[in-house]
This record gives sequence, C-alpha cells and structure tokens, in this order.
Amino acid sequence: MAKRKQARDSTTDGKPTNDVQAESSGDSGDDEEMDMLNVDFEWFDPQPEHDFHGLKTLLRQLFDVDAQLFDLSALTDLILSQPLLGSTVKVDGNETDPYAFLTVLNLHTHRDKPVIQALRSYLHSKCSASTPLSHLAGLLSSESTAQVGLVLTERLINIPAEVVPPMYAMLLEEISWALEEKEPYQFSHYLILSKTFTEIESSVDQVQEDRPSKKTKKSKTANGSSETFYFHPEDEVLRRHALEHGPFEYTRQDAEGVPDSKRAFQDLGIRPQGLLMLIEASNFEAAVKDVEKFLGAAS
Repeated sequence: MAKRKQARDSTTDGKPTNDVQAESSGDSGDDEEMDMLNVDFEWFDPQPEHDFHGLKTLLRQLFDVDAQLFDLSALTDLILSQPLLGSTVKVDGNETDPYAFLTVLNLHTHRDKPVIQALRSYLHSKCSASTPLSHLAGLLSSESTAQVGLVLTERLINIPAEVVPPMYAMLLEEISWALEEKEPYQFSHYLILSKTFTEIESSVDQVQEDRPSKKTKKSKTANGSSETFYFHPEDEVLRRHALEHGPFEYTRQDAEGVPDSKRAFQDLGIRPQGLLMLIEASNFEAAVKDVEKFLGAAS
C-alpha cells in the first residue's frame, strides 16, 4: 500500500512543506527580545529506520517524571509499527530526528501488549479517584471493550504551535482511509494525554531570609488557588469539546529543588501535572476544526 501522506498535495517529495516562524532566544540579555526565524517544516509518516530515538525522547518529555514507569522503547516501537497513521515534523529532511509528533493508539486492540497494559493501569489509577473523570475510569476498566484511541503528541520547546493543526487534520484523514480498509480505528472516544503546570514559590528564595526580599509574581485565581497554565495552547480548545477533562498528579513527585531548576529565569518555579481530556468520537472533528481556527494552520 502506498504511503498515505504521499497522496496529499505537496511541494517536496510527496510531503507537505510549510514556512513557519519559530522563536529563538536573543543574545542581547533583554528578556523580552526574541529573534524570529523563518523555518521550513515538513510533515512525514513515522519512519522506523530514522525516528526511534527522536520519538523516544519526545515521549520521555511528554510523560515527564513518570516516564521511568513505562517501557518507552516498546511504546516507541508500537508507534512505529503503524507508519501509515500519525505524523512527525522535521526540518532537515526525512532522515533527521523529529521535532514534533502526533499519533493515536487503540487501547483495546493492543490491550495484550505489556506497555499498553501498564498505560491503561496508570491512566485508570489517575482517573478512578477523580470525580471529573469518572466516565473515563469505566472506559479504562479491565472489563471494558470500549474502543478508546489514546492520542499522544509532543514537540520540542520553541516549536511553534502552528505545526499542530496539520497533524490533527492529517490524522482525521488517515483514520478515514484506514476505516475504508477495515483497520481497527473505529473509535468511540479519543483520550488526549497532555501536561499543564502551576507556578510555585521557589524553595531557594524561601531559605534566603537574610537577603533583601524579592518581588515575585503570584499566580493566583480569584478563589486563591494556583492558576493552571498549558504547555500546549491547543489544549485550551480541546478541553472545551471534552466529555470529561481533568489534571492529575504524577506518581513520582519532583525531588526538592527540581521546580527551581525549571524556573527558566523566572521568579517562580513550576510544578508540572498530567492532563487527560476525553472527547467523544462524534465531537473530535469539530474539536480539530476549532484548533485550526484558534492556532491557524501553518502557511
């Protein structure tokens, strides 16, 4: 069977190419000054011979401190075993590491694979005690036969969000083609795994009581709770289409001092959390279209 992306309109070797502006840190020392670079991003099918290490690195970033709980090599191999579904984003050609990826895995079809069993158990444990995710808990139970598609997507920092809408649009197209060929992608729900973070007070600043106090920005909501921020801006749109959505704490909590290492030159440290968004299959296309409107497709 021919590669599905090669059936699309394209400009380079059968693969779509778009010119996008990417952010780059300036060297002037001014925190607000950013250099803008014009970069040609290309979308590819996952390539088993080239993408293993790049995808594994992105998966490690997606799962954050809980990445150690999973066999990421097996998960990467599973993603690469369905090369006609999902996308990678690259800059310097097909044989380079991906800067971003998006794929979907059928949690029911692959239920006998150890890495999927570990993922299902992990995700179930994160939602079973959470009221906003009670329906998801049932879908992920060992007795469930629900066809849940687990959407995994991640990108390197500074990669613009505009690369995301084409990946979601291509995923819809590929699933449509796969269903025509009776492949197991007739999902009842899509479960998107992502990340959020809250800002927390630096433990370093707390112990420096003898020094002049620093003004720090407190990120609090009206009711006094910490404000939640999204690593991926498209998640703000996707959650509006979700049947259920909610954050969860990672199993392996950060060691003391790690939030300070993630301050990225800000006064506050950050505390990452996982995020689950359950979207009914009937609403997924509308969610993708809203992401395209919100972010704009790369052009």
